[in-house]
Amino acid sequence: MSETMREIPILYLVVPCYNEEEVVEKTAAVMREKLERLERENKIRTGSRIMFVNDGSKDDTLRLLHGIARDSRFSVVSLAGNYGHQSAILAGMMTAKKYADVVVTIDADLQQDIEALDLFLEKYMAGCEVVYGVRNDRHSDGVFKKATATAYYNLMHLLGSRVITNHADYRLLSKKALDALSEYQETNLFLRGLIPTMGFSSDVVYFDVKAREAGHSKYTLSKMLTLAMDGITSMSVRPLRLIGGLGFLVFLFSMVMCVISLVDWAMGNNVPGYTTTLLVSLLIGGITLLSLGIIGEYIGKIYMETKHRPRYIIDTVVWREAEEEK
Repeated sequence: MSETMREIPILYLVVPCYNEEEVVEKTAAVMREKLERLERENKIRTGSRIMFVNDGSKDDTLRLLHGIARDSRFSVVSLAGNYGHQSAILAGMMTAKKYADVVVTIDADLQQDIEALDLFLEKYMAGCEVVYGVRNDRHSDGVFKKATATAYYNLMHLLGSRVITNHADYRLLSKKALDALSEYQETNLFLRGLIPTMGFSSDVVYFDVKAREAGHSKYTLSKMLTLAMDGITSMSVRPLRLIGGLGFLVFLFSMVMCVISLVDWAMGNNVPGYTTTLLVSLLIGGITLLSLGIIGEYIGKIYMETKHRPRYIIDTVVWREAEEEK
């Protein structure tokens, strides 16, 4: 990584929110204090902001955000509906890139250590265009979540994805990286796998996961499974190739069974063959249905991509200049 002389940047924190009424005011206070400290230490410039993205919250989150945005340190981008975590992050980044030198995406629950921002900025000043926040361990997760997360990352690497293990959308992107990201137009977003493919100089910052300040996680099991499936189907075609390989193996197995059956017939063995027929039928039927399901996922993704629907629609933007407070 080459050393580059860079100006102290304007930093925008992009914070996606979905039903975060229990924690959003505490989050705003903590982030405001952190940005003020970074300004005093001359690590970021005046004009840095916290940008909340309301992803169609159904509770009191939006009203609270409007109150918070009376302070010009904050702005609010409110989406017209619930477009999902990845689209909310993208909406915030694409809005912020007009004004910021660097953007850091961070969750609203304060579990991702905000003190790691100092290291993010150090990596940026050293020449990185992308900096990934990676959790040190998964001790705070339950046994099931830890096992499934480990299996998922191993599967993604096996399928050829360049996703960073234990990285969950806590990252810094420079304006150059944001401009490049805006060129990607796919509807099925999986930013954790997409951003590493851009090829910019990057580095990793490790951090400890904290306990959630209030409320409960909005990332349900179904949402995690959907994200996992999006990650697999949007970043790799290897499952389709595996289907071809599996089909070839089943074909070989069928040929062997045919030869065995013919030999038995020629030798006059009276083999009823009920069990063999049943097992072979179940095996081939199961593989066929599994293959059709995988192919269906890809066809569904193609179907959604060909529609060219917007990935998000912004309803309102609350933006207050500092002069308005005087």
